[in-house]
Amino acid sequence: MLEKKVLNTIKKYDLIKNGDNIVVGVSGGPDSMTLLNILIELKQQINFNIIVAHINHMIRIEADEETKFVQEFCKEKNIKCFVKREKVEEIAKSEKIGTEEAGRKLRYGFFEKICINEKASKIATAHTANDNAETVLMNIMRGSGTTGLRGIEPKRDEKYIRPLIECTRFEIEQYCENEQLNPKIDKTNSENIYTRNKVRNMLIPFIEENFNPNIVASLNRLSDLAKLENEYIEKETKNSYDKVLIEQNLGNNIKEKKSSVILDLRKFNSLDLVIKNRLMLYTIGKVLGNSQNIERVHIEDLVKLCANNIGNKYLTPNKNIKVMVNNGKIYFEQL
Repeated sequence: MLEKKVLNTIKKYDLIKNGDNIVVGVSGGPDSMTLLNILIELKQQINFNIIVAHINHMIRIEADEETKFVQEFCKEKNIKCFVKREKVEEIAKSEKIGTEEAGRKLRYGFFEKICINEKASKIATAHTANDNAETVLMNIMRGSGTTGLRGIEPKRDEKYIRPLIECTRFEIEQYCENEQLNPKIDKTNSENIYTRNKVRNMLIPFIEENFNPNIVASLNRLSDLAKLENEYIEKETKNSYDKVLIEQNLGNNIKEKKSSVILDLRKFNSLDLVIKNRLMLYTIGKVLGNSQNIERVHIEDLVKLCANNIGNKYLTPNKNIKVMVNNGKIYFEQL
């Protein structure tokens, strides 16, 4: 039974605890309806509360029908349901970003808002084993490195949880049929416009037919191994940070104060290259609060800067941070 598989995933990754108040993102499609229905069933075994968040992107004609479907399902199950309608295409145009990115930002912003307003402890999304396999393949094609092989984490930041992450799309379709959920199907998922759709509808079926019929399972095993190895490297990176740290002033939450970190150059240069690369990224994350838009080439240049050990030389990997080498120290300064 799929319920048992999901319960095992929840226990394995400690996703849900007694007393949790969980915001569940529900689109009305097979994945999210399966997630919602299974969580309702599991409430008999774990004491937690469910709040549904549904966003209507106002792109397709069927969107209003999907909203009504989710609202009626929640009403029948006596579950609080919050709905937001936003013209995603207009937002994407005004912010000069892709429709997919605009939709994602809008969804997660909405989930976060509901989470705060309802004093929720978790946000559950319906990512599956297939979604994870697609993400790993996409990251490989982007050249993202070993961190990209981790794919979609079962739990992120102790808040975002993915109870269906070990369930395949086939299992979910079978569950919907057996439970007569009659989920709504987003026809745009079959349109090969976006990269993910091409990977889902073209690349993976081609690999399954011509190379490996179990490619989804194989990619998920690769993802699991990458997670384990990255956890170890991250632990070593944090230990190395403590050893090379000279001074740390973090003011990420104070507008008037800029963050800065100073590391010992000699100790840094004595580390293995893998740790040096990770340590650069980790320190930038400390100073800025995140390491977004810092690419591999930036990290390589920074490590070379430290190896050359020429005083008063600096680099700006992006407009928000300056990294300088001087007097045997590495200075990271928020701009």
